[in-house]
This record gives sequence, structure tokens and C-alpha cells, in this order.
Amino acid sequence: MESVFPEIQKRFGFGFMRLPMVDGQVDIPQTMKMVDAYLAAGFNYFDTAHGYLDGQSEKALKTCLTSRYPRERYLLTNKLSNNFFEKQEDIRPLFCQQLAACGVDYFDFYLMHAQNGERFEKYKSCLAYETVLELKAEGKVRHLGISFHDSPQVLDKILSEYPQIEAVQLQFNYLDYDDPKVQSFGCYEVCQKHGKPVFVMEPVKGGALVNLPPQAQRIFDGLGGGSNASYAIRYAAGFPGIRTVLSGMSTLSQVEENVAFMRDFRPLSEAEQAAVTRVRGILRGQDLIPCTGCRYCTEVCPMEIPVPDLFACLNDKRRTGRADISRIGGGRPESCLGCGKCEEACPQGLNIRELVQSAREELGL
Repeated sequence: MESVFPEIQKRFGFGFMRLPMVDGQVDIPQTMKMVDAYLAAGFNYFDTAHGYLDGQSEKALKTCLTSRYPRERYLLTNKLSNNFFEKQEDIRPLFCQQLAACGVDYFDFYLMHAQNGERFEKYKSCLAYETVLELKAEGKVRHLGISFHDSPQVLDKILSEYPQIEAVQLQFNYLDYDDPKVQSFGCYEVCQKHGKPVFVMEPVKGGALVNLPPQAQRIFDGLGGGSNASYAIRYAAGFPGIRTVLSGMSTLSQVEENVAFMRDFRPLSEAEQAAVTRVRGILRGQDLIPCTGCRYCTEVCPMEIPVPDLFACLNDKRRTGRADISRIGGGRPESCLGCGKCEEACPQGLNIRELVQSAREELGL
């Protein structure tokens, strides 16, 4: 669907969710270099949300992008997130805060964030969709979309009730493609049915498809070229109807590597597709926790337990037999109150409380 949203240059977007950090703050000089390299390569799509990086993402966008480049040089997506409103009257003030934080007068895309069956009912009761459509009529939003984490049936219901939705952001990667819990391909098919272009999030599953176990790595090494990230991103970008693929990049080298293979995009070859299938089979036998490191759980945890870091260590141990537990900062896992707020926020639907206990036992914490 290249003809849909032709203003999006090429197929690759910059997600402002995993920026480089120094002492808990965004590394602004490094991020500026990353933005400059991305734009210089001919790309122009940026994605943020109010809660990303504890509120630092929007401000970093203003400092590194919107205050330094004319408005026509980039497209900017923001989101209406569940945690920041309780009633319709909260939405416009929040939206204005987001515009100010980002330093713009309008958003090219504004997404109803992380929609699922339960959350959709809240958005409907607060007239969130209707409010954003009013903002669109006023020129403050160019396009209405959703990001989505639930079943194909729920997605079909949302798109049927609100045909005004213009795009859907989906978690889509070669590991989740036919996973019965994520149902990436089923949701993708619903978008095709409704004629909605797809924006891909988590194409490398929070880095899980970059840091591979040795037996999987040997398969990709045997192809004779290309990085693990390149196979994952190109896999997602190769499906009809995929308009852009987001990557939450953390270093300048990641930007340079990704724009190099996406500048002149080509789908995976038959040999590469076969390699991806073999790698998928190996990963599914690893018993890894499918955490993407989005940190929505840490945003709501009253004890500030760094759940993604804990799970990353456990995955390292299951993958390689070794784990560096010194990387686990913040609140201690034994301080978990069992309140379940983390599980309510988790877009992957993980049983976090149970998994935290497993991590404590396996890692000896």
C-alpha cells in the first residue's frame, strides 16, 4: 500500500521508545546524531507516546527533531494512552500538553494506544474516538489510527465500529507471526480485510530477534551477509499492506545499519525465508519469556521492580547458561506486592507475578 500515506518516505520508522540513556536521562547529543543520520538517509517517520521513557521521549523529540528541522521534513505520531485520562474532559488538555511537549501544532497520526477488548470499552465510554475525530476536523490531527494488542475478533469489532480509523499499528515479527497468544498474522489479515495499512511495532521483539542462541546464529551466519535485525525487519516489511516498520533504536550504529538495508528495500529471498523458519523453530524450543521490554509494567509498579531487566537476565540464562544479575537495578523482585497492575498493563498478556517468582528461583535472588 505504498499509495496510502505517500508522505511516508520509504518503509522504515524511528520509534522514540528505546533511546540511549545516561544516568537515567536521554543522551541528547547521541540522539541528535541518530536523528540527523536517519533524516539524511531519506526517512521521515517518528513515533512517540506520552509515557515513553517516563515522559522524556516527547521532550527529546522537541530538542532533537522539531526545534531543529522544518515541519515538512518529518511526520510525527503520538498516542492517547490509557494511563493519562479517566473521562472525556481529560483528553483535550492532555492532547495540548503533548503538542507543547513535542513542539508542534499538529500530529500527522494520533493513535488510540494499545487497544484491546477491555480498553476499547473505556475509550468508547469516554468518547475518545469522537474527540480525536473532532481534533482531526480542526486540523490538529491529520490521521486517526490505533495501536493494538488483542485477538483478530476484537480488532474486527473495533474496525467495524469505527471505519474512520485509517491505520493500525500491530506487533508483527517472525516469532509472533503464528503465535496463538499474539496472533500477528490473524490481526494482519483483519487489516487487509478492512483495507487498513499496517504500521509494524516490535519487528525484532524488543531485541529478542537480535540476540540469538548460538545454533540459531549459525543459521543466519550461513547466509553470508546481513544482520539479525535486517532479517527481522525485512521479514515484516515484505508483506503487502505493511506501510512502515518501526524500530526503537538505541545507538547511532543501529540507525546507520538499519537505514543501509532499508534505503533500497528488498524482501527476503527464498533462502532467507527458509532460514527464518528454522530460527523460529529454535527460538520456540528455548522456553524464553516473550517480554519485549516496553516497560509499561514498570510505569505502574508501586515498588519500581524492573521486570524487563529481570526477565532479560532469566532469558540469558536459559539461552546461554549465564546471566549478569548486576544489571537488575531498581526495586527488588522480593518486594512484589502481588497487586497485578503490571499484568493489566502488559500488552503481551504475561503472567508477570508468576514469572517474577520463577525468575527469583532460577536466578537465586
